[in-house]
Amino acid sequence: MKLSKYISIAILFFSVSVAFAQQLPQFTQYMFNTISINPAYAGSRETLSVVGLHRSQWVGLEGGPETQTLSIHTPLRNEKMGLGISFINDKLGYENFSYLYADYSYTINTSANTKLAFGMKGGLTHYSLDEELLNDPSVTEDPFFNDISNRWSPNVGAGLFLHSSRWYLGLSAPRILNTDYNKGSDGLRNFVAFERISYYFTGGYVFNLSETTKLKPSALLKATNGAPLSFDISANFLFNEKLWLGGAYRINEHAAAIGGIADFQISKQMRIGYAYEYPISDIAAYTSGTHEVLLMFEVFKSKRIKSPRYF
Repeated sequence: MKLSKYISIAILFFSVSVAFAQQLPQFTQYMFNTISINPAYAGSRETLSVVGLHRSQWVGLEGGPETQTLSIHTPLRNEKMGLGISFINDKLGYENFSYLYADYSYTINTSANTKLAFGMKGGLTHYSLDEELLNDPSVTEDPFFNDISNRWSPNVGAGLFLHSSRWYLGLSAPRILNTDYNKGSDGLRNFVAFERISYYFTGGYVFNLSETTKLKPSALLKATNGAPLSFDISANFLFNEKLWLGGAYRINEHAAAIGGIADFQISKQMRIGYAYEYPISDIAAYTSGTHEVLLMFEVFKSKRIKSPRYF
């Protein structure tokens, strides 16, 4: 294996966290991709909603994380219930995670303008290492790498989503079971290939600044057992119900990043978003930043459904 690959892998592992318990990938546009972390969001947009996202993190650094997501969710005829399905493909260096999960939500009215949704998530997570790494002569005989399993493992999650037309609060744990992806149980090996429970708390509010301009601040707090707290905050302006422009900031114990977001409502059915993020840490010397593209398509069959939706 080339020395540069060793260096890249080392940078990646220490930048993500010295205690690398696998976490769900992070997104700059988390406020437009809530279904990926909270099953209670399923059906909340009152129509069939399809969201695709691609994220290239730390561009220029060999082995930098790359993530693709695809989710579909919709309310049922009984509008209190929602169903969804989501797929996430996450690659970090030579590690590969795939998530295939189904979502179910049930909503109750807590007041004339406020709803509370309860959500459940269930599915499978697949973990593997690249064959290129496992077949490399320098690691073929290393038991550290040969002790990693290649299998699908079941998991479940749950969430709450309290919202009105102007604000929302969410609390979720999309993966509740602790999963060990090692074949053995020998100290450091469990430390590396281990999926731990993460808790997400989200919130946002839409302010009217004028007849044509709105402001939506939002925040996400993520807590993972064995990893530092991560806090995201963003503020987006909406112009003429068509164009979102804003900025974002993320910080945890070891690193921070700043970013910009642009989201455009192409038509009633389709919107496209782009986000750029730059790290404020030692890793900045090795990368030109992070790029994220989001595409949303929705089917509106009822005139009573408002478009665009604010979250």
